[in-house]
Amino acid sequence: MRSRFQSATQSAVVEVIGIVIFAAVVALLAGALSPNIDGMTLIVVGVVLAVVPAAIWLTAFYRQDRLEPEPKQYVLGVFLLGAVLAQAIGQPLIRDLFQVQQWAHQNPLLGFFAAILIVGVIQEFVKYAAVRYTIFNSQEYDQPIDGIIYSAAAGLGYATTLNIQYVVSNGGVDLGIGALRVSIEALAQASSAGVIGYFLGQAKFRSMGPFWLPLGLLLAATLNGIVNTLLDIVPRLGTFGINPWYGLMAAVIVAGSTFGVLLTLMGRMNAATVRQSQEA
Repeated sequence: MRSRFQSATQSAVVEVIGIVIFAAVVALLAGALSPNIDGMTLIVVGVVLAVVPAAIWLTAFYRQDRLEPEPKQYVLGVFLLGAVLAQAIGQPLIRDLFQVQQWAHQNPLLGFFAAILIVGVIQEFVKYAAVRYTIFNSQEYDQPIDGIIYSAAAGLGYATTLNIQYVVSNGGVDLGIGALRVSIEALAQASSAGVIGYFLGQAKFRSMGPFWLPLGLLLAATLNGIVNTLLDIVPRLGTFGINPWYGLMAAVIVAGSTFGVLLTLMGRMNAATVRQSQEA
């Protein structure tokens, strides 16, 4: 059984390596391809780049549920719901109601708090809702780890919508840095959603009190806001002008660390489930 858990962790490492290789290959090809790709073709290529990382990260999370894998159609359904809710509710609230993009960048500190208390809270609540008011009450949601799996799927759906909007709004992307950015965005959105998924799983199977879920939402929103700040604000603080690599590298550390913690928690949950089945 221990080898099974080790295999799950190793498979996650393989997915991480796959993302690195994917971004590296795209970056290497960018110099040769960019002069020959423009307009609609560049947008199409960018959309493909937005979808591929989401598929890789979704596989990485899904493979952790080795004891009783969730039905793939349910996981895919939550993924699609996350994408639809992002387009229909989440981003319109951020963009049209709060109009964060028009004032949050005036001051780095203001932008940081807006990234957490507005952008982070809205995005994480949408992901939470995609799970809490659908699959949460299903018989398939029968283990604490399921909260992380389904929430990560919702987060990746949300990330896919964000990344496609990023590609389209920029008329395509710089293929090199664009591939890395959409990969980080996907991991960050999945990992922050996984945090609220952990809190959801504990809330369903243990008595955690009325403040448990709000605490989880606030923690997930904070992680979300930190990554958003690193991706959007830190690059503007470069000594020699805008340098997006500063923010990208810092965001990798935060998102990757969160992913690592989630892997550890999922491993412990699987081990606890095995112990319970052996004692029964």
